[in-house]
Amino acid sequence: MSESSVNMTVVIEYRDSFTKAVAKNVIVVVLGISINYINASLIQTFRKHQIFYMNPRYILFIHLVINDMIQVTLTVLLFIISYILYKINVSICCTFILLALFTTENTPLNLACMAVECYIAICIPLRHMQICTMKRTLMLIGLIWATSMLSVLPDLFFTLATEPLDFFHSRVFCLRETVFPNPLIIKKRDMTYIVYLVIVWFVIVYTYFRILFTAQAASKDAKKARNTILLHGFQVLLCMAGYATPLLKEALLQWFPKNYPDSLFACYIIVQVLPRSISPIIYGIRDKTFRTYLKRYLLCKMSPQ
Repeated sequence: MSESSVNMTVVIEYRDSFTKAVAKNVIVVVLGISINYINASLIQTFRKHQIFYMNPRYILFIHLVINDMIQVTLTVLLFIISYILYKINVSICCTFILLALFTTENTPLNLACMAVECYIAICIPLRHMQICTMKRTLMLIGLIWATSMLSVLPDLFFTLATEPLDFFHSRVFCLRETVFPNPLIIKKRDMTYIVYLVIVWFVIVYTYFRILFTAQAASKDAKKARNTILLHGFQVLLCMAGYATPLLKEALLQWFPKNYPDSLFACYIIVQVLPRSISPIIYGIRDKTFRTYLKRYLLCKMSPQ
């Protein structure tokens, strides 16, 4: 029996009680709405003030925020569906899973690009305006999406080629393993995650130590940049935990078979929700420029007409 089959059997056997199911869904919905509300305020602040439009740092940041909003919305929606409908049509599930995978894989790549921009601003400031142009930033965002699509879309094409047509009209519990069940896809996924892990962490570590040892390391901006990259590293660490989730699920199934649904819920909160709450802290609160305009926007919004 495959890992996904075992996971499905355990989830079916150990369904939550009504009270526990309601509690879990309330927690997920409240967290999702809170994160999306904060992120929506950040997007509105960005949109209202033209000073951010030509700055590649804030463009990459707002792309990350939009990406996180899509990801949080999709994962919360899938979580609720798993309790209310339980099984849905494979074609609908496939659409949700693809969008969730695109946005999930975009996040570490976007964080790596932001770390590189931070490195250029501190270590080679005289060339920052030449290297980090508006056009190149938008091209970089396009490259991030293209990379994620090249990583995920082969799973869809392979499934279309190998599974019978009836499979796409059937109903399944909506997971990546149930809509893309071929073992070769799982092996390809694991190899892709390893490559992502190596590349992103190399970029994070390299940029951090280059800033650390740069001639301007004593400056206030350099210290702040190092702290920002450290926070990026922590955020990437949480995001990358998603790449180890298949192995973690297998271990949890062996260690806590009777509490497996609760273990999956804890993994979901830590891996999918928590990393999306860090971005507003890094730029919405720590960044002085963005914080100033965010306060203005919120104060104007709350003030009477």
